Amino acid sequence: MRMRVTPLAAPMGVPSRKKQLKLDDDLDIEYPIRKQARSGPQPRLPRCPLPLSPPPAPVHVSAVTTASRLGPYILLEPEEGGRAYRALHCPSGTEYTCKVYQVRDALAVLEPYSRLPTHRHVARPAEVLAGTQHLYTFFLRPHGDMHSLVRRRRRLPEPEAATLFRQMAAAVAHCHQHGLVLRDLKLGRFVFTNCERTKLVLENLEDACVLTGPDDSLWDKHACPAYVGPEILSSRASYSGKAADVWSLGVALFTMLAGHYPFQDSEPALLFGKIRRGAFTLPQGLSAPAHCLIRCLLRREPAERLTASGILLHPWLRENPIPSVPSRSHLWEADQVVPEGPGLEEAEEEEGEREVGLYG
Repeated sequence: MRMRVTPLAAPMGVPSRKKQLKLDDDLDIEYPIRKQARSGPQPRLPRCPLPLSPPPAPVHVSAVTTASRLGPYILLEPEEGGRAYRALHCPSGTEYTCKVYQVRDALAVLEPYSRLPTHRHVARPAEVLAGTQHLYTFFLRPHGDMHSLVRRRRRLPEPEAATLFRQMAAAVAHCHQHGLVLRDLKLGRFVFTNCERTKLVLENLEDACVLTGPDDSLWDKHACPAYVGPEILSSRASYSGKAADVWSLGVALFTMLAGHYPFQDSEPALLFGKIRRGAFTLPQGLSAPAHCLIRCLLRREPAERLTASGILLHPWLRENPIPSVPSRSHLWEADQVVPEGPGLEEAEEEEGEREVGLYG
């Protein structure tokens, strides 16, 4: 399947949580129709590097009374405000997350995957089905995300944070090297592929911008408030998309080590003023290399920041050893440390665009 390079458009028209998803009639069959993209100069869409799990015990699909059939899948309850659904692959019993888009946006949704070679820290759709109205992409179901982990643990020890952040930076560096700017980067977009929560992947390439050349200048300004770079808030007409991704990585690293965002305020205007000034207080008790890396990422001038590839060469990531996997009892104790108040994503759902700290 060959893809044609076109400007990436954000997915539109995804059903809300309050409305039941109306499945396409041509997919409610045993052999669904697969998406066929238009021809063009881009390489063939590689298969998902994550294989299906071994078939578990037989699943009694008939016990699910509220589910909807979609080819070989059963769609269960909606997630993320109705933008995604939990799905069950009937032949194997494997659980997936199904993201739904308008079929007219199929090329924009799939183009970043056709551009990007397979990478162990970037998730890819295991299967893509297309009906007359909707496009359905199926991703292996994760074991939680980084935002939830930081909320539970409050702050991570440096060796553990270095191991996880190295994987996050590797995913971003791989995307940048192949002409993708991710935009809207935040902790919640990195999810775990194992129950021990030691292996991370970038959840998807939604909102990614496909570059047509070496120039990474972007004009559309959108990002999560806590992670937005000062240049996006400025009056400049354009900004470096790659440098903005690096700033967001810096916010993520600071939050992992401190347990709160470097810039936070309940009023958006005050929050954005703090981000424009770029002044923040480093957490106490961190090593000098950790301080150095944070300051190399959270620089007001985009040109002064490290590149994503340069992050991987920083001494803090090269010197920290890979920690051993915590015991089950340790994981259970850590998970019981529930922070007070909602996290950023939950608070935004409840209060619209009103910005709050990680712990409310």
